[in-house]
Amino acid sequence: MAFTAKDVMALREKTGAGVMDCKKALTDADGDMTKAAELLRERGIAKADKKASRIAAEGIVACYVDGKVGALIEVNCESDFVA
Repeated sequence: MAFTAKDVMALREKTGAGVMDCKKALTDADGDMTKAAELLRERGIAKADKKASRIAAEGIVACYVDGKVGALIEVNCESDFVA
């Protein structure tokens, strides 16, 4: 089944995936939006698992105190260039 650029953009808005990922999923699913969304979800989980095992050892800790209110935040990243 053929699909249009509007179909790709609709799938992209629905899933938040990239344009090329949506196009490939629609191609693999023969234009079926539901099946394509499921394929993207499965592929996304695999990508998330790879990223979840990385160690974010660089970062910063910041604090803010004003009278009776205080906040403490920690932001971590994988490289010192971002930190």
